[in-house]
Amino acid sequence: MDMNKMRTYNELLNSKGELRTREELKEQGVSLSVLPMYLSEISPKQIRGSLGQITAIFICIGVFSGQILGLPEIFGKEFLWPYLFAMIIVPSTLQIGILPFLPESPRFLLLEKNDTKAAEKAFQKFLGKSDVSHEIEEVLEESRVQRNTQVASVFQLFCDNTKRWQILTVVVTMACYQLCGLNAIWFYTNDIFKGAGLNPEMIPYVTLSTGAVEILAALFSGLVIERVGRRPLLIGGFGLMVCFFIILTMCMSLQDQAVWLRYLSIVCILAIIVSFCIGPGGIPFILTAEFFPQTQRPAAFMIAGITNWLCNFIVGLLFPFIQEGLQTYCFLVFAAICLIGATFLFCVLPETKKKTLAEINQAFAKKKMPLEIHEMGHFDPKGKSSEVQESNFCHSLGNEKNKSEMA
Repeated sequence: MDMNKMRTYNELLNSKGELRTREELKEQGVSLSVLPMYLSEISPKQIRGSLGQITAIFICIGVFSGQILGLPEIFGKEFLWPYLFAMIIVPSTLQIGILPFLPESPRFLLLEKNDTKAAEKAFQKFLGKSDVSHEIEEVLEESRVQRNTQVASVFQLFCDNTKRWQILTVVVTMACYQLCGLNAIWFYTNDIFKGAGLNPEMIPYVTLSTGAVEILAALFSGLVIERVGRRPLLIGGFGLMVCFFIILTMCMSLQDQAVWLRYLSIVCILAIIVSFCIGPGGIPFILTAEFFPQTQRPAAFMIAGITNWLCNFIVGLLFPFIQEGLQTYCFLVFAAICLIGATFLFCVLPETKKKTLAEINQAFAKKKMPLEIHEMGHFDPKGKSSEVQESNFCHSLGNEKNKSEMA
């Protein structure tokens, strides 16, 4: 099934009001797999990160729109909830009408359909220029590397030792995306606002600040990601979340000692949301697309999606027990998860901005463990690389030849 059909199917699922709970999960699963893949395939490498952040930006816009529509003056009353529920028909209907007219992914057309003319037209439409020979050649170079290679299954991708660290990085980033504690923040937001002395009737309006901050942070990330890079934003985002989770725990534990700590708790909530949106909120989807070639990308997004929703299920299942047992100290659990994620990414993740797939693979190869180097034949028990051994072998052959000539 090609990209446009998948996206249209996604919107048809989204527009069905009945059986919403089950169908919403299907729709979100399709969206969070197909959309980042499509954006990565139509984007030049110079702006691949910025366009990849569009997914996160529009998720934030959707959250903010829901907050606005949920105000008491609009649909925020009990008897009006069916109308609020029905509002999803509007964007879904617009997309059903627009998506069929969007060009197909040029990489899909060239690598999987072998349709050079259609790929050229798609590139011209996306890039707004007539000469796209450089872009075509770049994709053909990838095609030559993948010649006679079929689309990989999830099992085949897991069995590919050369992609072991890429897969592990995707799994860790997606797991931390769901387990980093943002759901806990939304759970506690109203209680923290009440504790700060805000009028309960004003809380829905104050909550709008969280949605607005999300959008601004995601926009900021999209603007600077090609300058700063994925690695600093992702690791820095998790690192900042660790700091603000610790401060928030202290504020909520000691808020009876000083009134100003209640207001500092609100600042911490906004800071955690910003920290999430500048890095962990969108970059994991970008990395999943950048790590793998065309033939492995669908399987990679399946792994990412399974990890994402499995961890989402775990959070929904375990968080009530964590919250009941630890109360406000539950934030320390999420701080620990963010710290583990940041440490892993600091040790393993290379920078991928403006790099080709071959360059990204080389960057990962430099970070591989000695065990993998041994398995790939670049390492011997005496600690010499295969290149050094080959050089020594050739040198010894030369010496033997010289000796025979002298004799």
